[in-house]
Amino acid sequence: MSIRIGIVAGEASGDMLGAALIAAVKQQLPDAVFLGIAGPRMIEQGCQALFPSEKLAVMGLVEVLGHFRELSAIRRQLISQFLADPPDVFIGIDAPDFNLGLEGALKRGGIPTVHYVSPSVWAWRRYRLKKIARSTDLMLTLLPFEAAFYEEHHIPVRFVGHSLADAIPVEVDRTAARARLGLPRDGEVVALLPGSRMTEVHMLGEMFIAAAKRLREGRPQLRFVAPLASEATQALFKEQLQAQGGDVPITVIAGQSQQALAAANAAMVASGTATLEALLLKCPMVMAYRLKPVTYWLAKHLVKVAYFSLPNLLAQRPLIPELIQDAVTAERLAAAVEAHLDDKQATAQLIAQFREMHLSLRRDAARQAAAAVIGMLRISGDTAVPEHG
Repeated sequence: MSIRIGIVAGEASGDMLGAALIAAVKQQLPDAVFLGIAGPRMIEQGCQALFPSEKLAVMGLVEVLGHFRELSAIRRQLISQFLADPPDVFIGIDAPDFNLGLEGALKRGGIPTVHYVSPSVWAWRRYRLKKIARSTDLMLTLLPFEAAFYEEHHIPVRFVGHSLADAIPVEVDRTAARARLGLPRDGEVVALLPGSRMTEVHMLGEMFIAAAKRLREGRPQLRFVAPLASEATQALFKEQLQAQGGDVPITVIAGQSQQALAAANAAMVASGTATLEALLLKCPMVMAYRLKPVTYWLAKHLVKVAYFSLPNLLAQRPLIPELIQDAVTAERLAAAVEAHLDDKQATAQLIAQFREMHLSLRRDAARQAAAAVIGMLRISGDTAVPEHG
């Protein structure tokens, strides 16, 4: 009889993780059957989609409230179906607001549950730890400090590594990256990544451009590249550039943030995944983040972390400069970038530390996650699972 695995992933990132996990499980259990909420990549790997993953890809409080009834109905239907015909294990990938409630109901029904990608409980809303403990039998984390946090709270956890660290080569070919982007082979290049959302570009774009202008005053040969995720963010950034005279040589490109960071000697980066990409691509950076005043006031009272950027969270010390809210000025941004460009010895040490961190995160995450899932099958007493593959 085939192993049956329930799985739910929302958004493109969850679909990618899910597809890699399915492929890794099938290397050991070729006849395993996956069913649940899946995106196109998971479906390609043979997952039976009861609902498409776009149903969970809802961003923002207002949008979530607008879809609340539909999402609740989908969750009730999945609970009913899985309890009536139980899978051998259930995996919820990210989407904690949807998945933790589903996992809790299934766990109470005797189905082993795994949650893949930790919510940021180490940063805020720590009260969710009780719900996580009730809902999931095993948490799979992408980052080591997340696993340490769960261990402190006696919640079963396994650090599997980060898929980005697996995908990005340890050695960076800057010459090839520059050639692909049409940038000069020689000379200094600075990447500007003001964020992937319109609100972030509104908050940071003008300041990044002003910092670039200041840097050019002392370094007339300096070039800039700005990868923007969407047509809307590209248009906004170009408007901001024109408003400041349009005389800074900034190459605006569609997406390709990894190529831009690989090509650059240093970067200005908005808080978020881009800081991890810069680390993995060995690009010295300054991180910046600004919020609307009311949002910032709330965040200050809710978020309980010493650092905001992933390099500093991983190092548990100020490895890179972080500029938050009023500290984000053109002068400070330019000074931080200039320090990276001028102090060759410190920059070499920083890149060496980035390399060590990359290796620590590069663990073949899909294979590690698959081993953890298969381990849950053994624990639940399924004799059909091979001991090694």
